[in-house]
Amino acid sequence: MTEARATTHPLDHLVLPTISLDVARTRLTSLGFVVAPNGIHPFGTENCCVFLADGTYLEPLAVGDTQAAARAVTQGNVFVARHRLYRDRSGEDGFSAVVLGTGDAEADHARYVEAGVSAGDILNFSRAFVDTSGKSDMASFKLAFASGSETADAFLFACERVNAPKIDRTALQAHANGVAGIVEVVAVSDSPAEQGRLISIATGAEGENTFDLQNATLIVLTPAEFQTRFGVPAGAPSRLRFAAIVFSVRNAGIAAKLLAANGIAHDIRGSEIVVQPAPGQGAAFIFREIR
Repeated sequence: MTEARATTHPLDHLVLPTISLDVARTRLTSLGFVVAPNGIHPFGTENCCVFLADGTYLEPLAVGDTQAAARAVTQGNVFVARHRLYRDRSGEDGFSAVVLGTGDAEADHARYVEAGVSAGDILNFSRAFVDTSGKSDMASFKLAFASGSETADAFLFACERVNAPKIDRTALQAHANGVAGIVEVVAVSDSPAEQGRLISIATGAEGENTFDLQNATLIVLTPAEFQTRFGVPAGAPSRLRFAAIVFSVRNAGIAAKLLAANGIAHDIRGSEIVVQPAPGQGAAFIFREIR
């Protein structure tokens, strides 16, 4: 039977587990990002997002209520269960999931089930959203999860924004480092070719090691390729691990000066500024000037 294919999805956001939202907020602020007020999930996790002008965002994620999170895991909440699995395997700070935008999470879930890559049941939930001025609204989501049998260090999921907050995010997107969006997401794998099917099904994009989404590119490198390109250690062996985020900036010089002023160690590698992972920053951050 031919596997059902979806229209190529856009990148929606990236999930970055952290030991503490305070740690993440401090680190991301020092990197020149505006960080949104904390958001509380109804199942024990919490976030403090970084919204970008291209419509994507970063989601630093921590456990705020351990008892609620434990109950969610026993009730089959895939989002919380995978967060726990990641932390148990890879530590408190990292980069656990790539999230794709979708208009029909039910259809994505059906595709994942048919292809044998579903990570569990669909999740529906709502949470309050508050902007920097204190204006609030309710955000509702429907999530469908995909993962391989040997990819415990990473998963992908489709996110349908059932109700998007009617809130002006302009102030939240005015980052001092000049970041406007995400152009590339980089994964590391001991066997990149073997991850192509999972990523292709999840994203709807055809490819082997490079997958062109509607608004960004997802690439999978070997550990040696990753270290050669970025000068960053690839970490422990893994079938699939998300490792780096490449941001577009309007002026690399401004970004470099800000990092230096804030005492952030960084390397200049060609046209890219590389900041290695640190507490509160679970992935390598790469700043690339795009005019």
